[in-house]
Amino acid sequence: MAIGFISGGLLLLCAVTCALWDPKSSLQQYSKQIPVIVECRDHHLFISIDLPPSGNEPRFEAVDGGGLYPVTEYYGAQCGYTCSVQPLLGRAVLRASYFSCHAENQNDEVFTFKFRVIIEEQRGKESFLNVSKTCSIPPFHPREVTCEENYMEVSVESGIPCPNPGAVRSDFPAAFSVAQQSAVESLQVMLQAEGQQPEVMSTEDVANQGYFIMLTPGRIVFRSSFGQPHASIRMVSGVAVEVIHATVFFRQGWTVVIVDLVAACSMDKGSFDGNRLHWRTPAVMTPLLIGPSDMMSEYISIGVDGQVINEQAAKDRGYAVTVNEETVDSSIPFAAEGGVRKSFLMDNVYNELYTVQLTYEQVFVDHSGVRTRQNVVRQMATPPIAHPPFSVNQTTPDERVFTVFLGNIPFDVELVSVTLNGQELSVLTAVQMGYLITRIPQENTFAYILKVPFDNAVVKKLYVAEGLFQYILEVNWTLNIMPQGEAYYHLSSVMALFRDILPPVFDTVCADYGISFQRDHREYDYLWDFAIGRYPLTEQLASERGYIMNNNSNTLILDVPLSTIGYIYEEINLQHFYGSFEVLTRNAKTLSIEQSSAQRCLFQTTELMVCSTEGVLTVVTDITQAVPSIDPGRTTLLDTSCRPSEFDDQRVLFSFGLNTCGTRVQIDQQYVTYENEIIFHMLYSTDSKPVITRDAAYRMTVRCIYPVHGTESLFVDQKFKAETLGIGQSKDPVTAVIPQMLNPVSLQKQKKPLIQRENLVAEERDQHGRKKTVQAIPADHVRVVKWSSPVNAYEFRKTRT
Repeated sequence: MAIGFISGGLLLLCAVTCALWDPKSSLQQYSKQIPVIVECRDHHLFISIDLPPSGNEPRFEAVDGGGLYPVTEYYGAQCGYTCSVQPLLGRAVLRASYFSCHAENQNDEVFTFKFRVIIEEQRGKESFLNVSKTCSIPPFHPREVTCEENYMEVSVESGIPCPNPGAVRSDFPAAFSVAQQSAVESLQVMLQAEGQQPEVMSTEDVANQGYFIMLTPGRIVFRSSFGQPHASIRMVSGVAVEVIHATVFFRQGWTVVIVDLVAACSMDKGSFDGNRLHWRTPAVMTPLLIGPSDMMSEYISIGVDGQVINEQAAKDRGYAVTVNEETVDSSIPFAAEGGVRKSFLMDNVYNELYTVQLTYEQVFVDHSGVRTRQNVVRQMATPPIAHPPFSVNQTTPDERVFTVFLGNIPFDVELVSVTLNGQELSVLTAVQMGYLITRIPQENTFAYILKVPFDNAVVKKLYVAEGLFQYILEVNWTLNIMPQGEAYYHLSSVMALFRDILPPVFDTVCADYGISFQRDHREYDYLWDFAIGRYPLTEQLASERGYIMNNNSNTLILDVPLSTIGYIYEEINLQHFYGSFEVLTRNAKTLSIEQSSAQRCLFQTTELMVCSTEGVLTVVTDITQAVPSIDPGRTTLLDTSCRPSEFDDQRVLFSFGLNTCGTRVQIDQQYVTYENEIIFHMLYSTDSKPVITRDAAYRMTVRCIYPVHGTESLFVDQKFKAETLGIGQSKDPVTAVIPQMLNPVSLQKQKKPLIQRENLVAEERDQHGRKKTVQAIPADHVRVVKWSSPVNAYEFRKTRT
């Protein structure tokens, strides 16, 4: 009987292989290195080959002594081959059943496979790789049922005894009756779908309809693709199950041999609950039963990629098998080891999916102790899962800093740039410019936090109402999926209303007496104080300096008369000059200057004395009040070569450096005093003979007083510099008494200065009106050799040339 089965099987196999043989012309062997994995697994041979640089899918051809057989979709399902391309992993995979058409079988224990892999290169050129493997495997169970992705397969031991009359299928008597009528010496196959009359066919007819039957040294194998006409879908414990039932029989002498072959596979496509992928199957696959309620589940295990793993490894990965009363639920958590996680963009939204090839194994045992092992391979995948980023405005207005939170950033995404109100900056550049960008971990994701100060130049500021401003920041985040570098974007628009307390500014008015400053009090005045230079403006300071300050509950008025401390005088002449005064607004806490209220006014010149910070004394005085007949143009300083810069009929304007024109210096522990005199010399004569004398008929002393601690330099050969203006002071003029024997000589008044300062030469006229030139005499030179303020330690050296 065994010989007859083998012979029939060989004849069938020959018919199939010869019909599908597709000889090819010779190809060149692939010369480049390409990774290939070949493994013997529990139920099949596993081959994995990386996709070539061209990206074209490799093609597989089975090889045996009869030739080459392309593994097409149809041929693979009929002959026990499953091909798939996994672009997420960059590989092509072939799984070959140990009972596939062209495997060499040695006693159902050793199997040898030969394949040729066709690789199409970038320019269409084809080459090949040879792959072969011999597998030695443990003994099969008495019945093996395989549910692959593209076919169902069942194999049974050919020596299985006939069932006893008390434990037979309900449809067995009908099948036996048909078998008795149809049995001949050759192998016959009866396919019976549920609710239909059995149909008996020869092995050739069966093969033509896409089924496969093969006899091995010890087993009978039946294989069918899914969805065949003789298959049926049944609901078993609420799960859809595809069942196909074939009965193989033949007559041998007076005996009819019948082998019952049933394959049943759960058609559950899997589900995703947001966290785990689930696949269900009946707890007991009743279509496989030989008799009613005659089988129980003995063992269940799961794994991935066609290989089951032990219980501890499954637990470590988070895999779970939940056995209920009627069903078994196998689940794998999202992103668990063994699956593939792929991210991609769809409509500028980050999406990802997770796919895993579940391997399920369950062993049933019947009342006789005969075991059936069911092996299932199911590809499961989540739907595309969108991960849109979201932003949160975490700004606290009092901090005056925008804080923008960007969340739900997957692990393989990187922030590459930010565009702040239209200005694009890389993350590195933004950090170098002082923006704070922080990446923080979240549960299964990351987040970014961006901080931008309100007063940054990129922030838009809109006036809303008095003291109320709206700050606006638009952030366009550029995110890249790594490593492929796909970019997507997210826009965050944030705004903040802030009562921005601006430093107060005074209204100013120019008046004849000086400058007036005025402002109304506001709610937040306590945040500021006012200063003149470095000194806070207080009632005491105003009183000491001669300011007139009126500070009531509504208004602060500060009148600053001319000649008080704090003025800056510019462009002084006999007609007018400019005077400037400044009130500073300071932060009450830090004392930093926040605002300035300054006013520059034009004043009419009458009499004036100014001691500048650069060490220049400027004085305008009316000398005719003391001596009505005096000629202002003939006045000098102690150094008679120093003449007025300007003069008219009554007034003179002198402007000279404090280290020139014979200026005297006095120093004590607190002050430095510079002193000079405005002098007028009259010419006298006797009745008998003219006599010229140089006795001064008019003297007015002018002084500049500077505090010692505010004077940086007293060197006459260096630039004078003081922190504040000096205090000008004049002494009442002294008029000389004319001796009775002398009569004053009248001279014509001069209309312009006679001093040519650039060459230090003085011009004057004698009694006859003739010009004569006199070399100017330099002023006394005072040099501080040693100075330590405020200690009274100094030396003087006077020289006269």
